[in-house]
Amino acid sequence: MNVSDWEFRDPLFLVLAILAPVVYWLATRTASTIRFSSIRLWAGVPQTLRGRLAKLPPVLLAAAVPLLAVAAAGPRTPDAKTKVSGEGISIMMVVDRSGSMQARDLVPDDLSVDRLAVVKQVFRRFVLGGERAGGGRPDDRIGLVAFARFADSLCPLTLDHGNLVALAEELQIVTRRDEDGTALGDGLALAVERLRQERTASRIAILLTDGVTNAGAVEPLQAAQLAVAEQVKVYCIGAGSQGIAPVPAADPFTGKVGFVQQFVEIDEETLRAIADKTGGKYFRATDEANLADIYREIDRLERTKINEFRYLQYHEHYRPFVLGALGLLVVAAISSFTYFRRIP
Repeated sequence: MNVSDWEFRDPLFLVLAILAPVVYWLATRTASTIRFSSIRLWAGVPQTLRGRLAKLPPVLLAAAVPLLAVAAAGPRTPDAKTKVSGEGISIMMVVDRSGSMQARDLVPDDLSVDRLAVVKQVFRRFVLGGERAGGGRPDDRIGLVAFARFADSLCPLTLDHGNLVALAEELQIVTRRDEDGTALGDGLALAVERLRQERTASRIAILLTDGVTNAGAVEPLQAAQLAVAEQVKVYCIGAGSQGIAPVPAADPFTGKVGFVQQFVEIDEETLRAIADKTGGKYFRATDEANLADIYREIDRLERTKINEFRYLQYHEHYRPFVLGALGLLVVAAISSFTYFRRIP
């Protein structure tokens, strides 16, 4: 058995080992003394074996203390058979929620589903898996950043994918004019900052947008440079059509909501530059099926093998320490009342 594999269930109990000197001191205190005017009479008398070993019982008592401390700490070794192979990386999802995400062009012949709704559906399948999406990413730490005129960290990197998806489902397109815009650089920079302290083998950001940067304090290529410095790979997705797309709009006179053809544009040149600079890849999604295929491709590209230990059973090793301590206590007690007995 390799001692380096040992661990303690409650390591704080090891602190009790410092009581050993206290126990020794208490055991060696003289209970009673006899006063002599001089000890010259014993100066030439050789010390007996009993005299030389007189402190053996206190030493045994003190030695039992660290053994009991180790036993209380619960020494154990994990069952090596529970070692499993897994795949785990850190992923920040960066999603555009600007007003242009209201366009209805990702689901052919269905004007009831906007771009963001499609993104959320594909996001869910990517994280949790499904019939058409495989097994999901159960071993990955995934977080979520959304941006319009401002960037917000909606969920930190987590393995709690149920709550992550629930937060993503609540994501809404901005409705206020002063909040609308596309701060692509700010969104990516915030995602890189969240990934910066991660120590996983691979760290990536999946940046999805349908527009052109027109807000924010950080330029997209500056954010890309930050990603390069932190070794974060960025996959960029341009979602939607170029040119004209149907967008809901309310009639100013009747208030009835209808659809108008609105000019839309994706800054593919910048997205390609970000992907190339960081070692990622740029994708163009023109409909829901295409977007799902893109996420499946990213899923295949980003698989890092790791060895993960999940110890469900342990071999406990406290018994030898308990037996050793009891043995020392018994020997100390018996010897104190027999061979090392003191009178008075």
